[in-house]
Amino acid sequence: MPFEEEEPINAPLDVLPGVRLWPERLDRAAQASLVAEIFRLVSDAPFYRPQMPGSGKAFSVEETNLGELGWVSDRSGYRYEKTHPVTGDPWPVIPPLLLALWSALSNYPAQPQCCLVNLYRDGARMGLHQDRDEAALDAPVLSVSLGDDAVFRIGGTTRKGPTKSMRLRSGDVIVFGGPARMAFHGIDRIVPGTSQLIPGGGRINLTLRRVTAA
Repeated sequence: MPFEEEEPINAPLDVLPGVRLWPERLDRAAQASLVAEIFRLVSDAPFYRPQMPGSGKAFSVEETNLGELGWVSDRSGYRYEKTHPVTGDPWPVIPPLLLALWSALSNYPAQPQCCLVNLYRDGARMGLHQDRDEAALDAPVLSVSLGDDAVFRIGGTTRKGPTKSMRLRSGDVIVFGGPARMAFHGIDRIVPGTSQLIPGGGRINLTLRRVTAA
């Protein structure tokens, strides 16, 4: 019987057209280092709860940003801003590890300008939505999971289309672009206690985006 080389543990999986998952792309040491760096940076850009446009209802997820631009939401709508809406200060820089991931996995010629940092605690979730506030829709979205497992759902470009659910674990990296760039996606729930990585418990999701045309 001929010898067959085993597939690497973190070999990418094609989930849907345009959606690729790298299970455990970051090992435990890299995850811990990245979490420490994130909490160091957000000490200057604290987590806050954005508001829904119109109603002003607070998100269940706490958010902040890193990078040149930050995604914000309030009664007036969704948009990108150069400063933190609470402190008025510029956003901290994106860590080199995340920039290296983007360079390795995005297949895009320009660096990301925004890293949206979502903190999920106490039953927080994220309804189905599209990432559509960027001019650079030719650039993919890269997402890193840290901490507790999450039930992630992604579908097509219409809200009522079929969706696929998967469990994202700490260290997983998922990229969606091309035919999936405008896919509806969200977090149905967090699985509490599946990780002790995040101080105080919960999950952090890091979403890298290119905002303006390259």
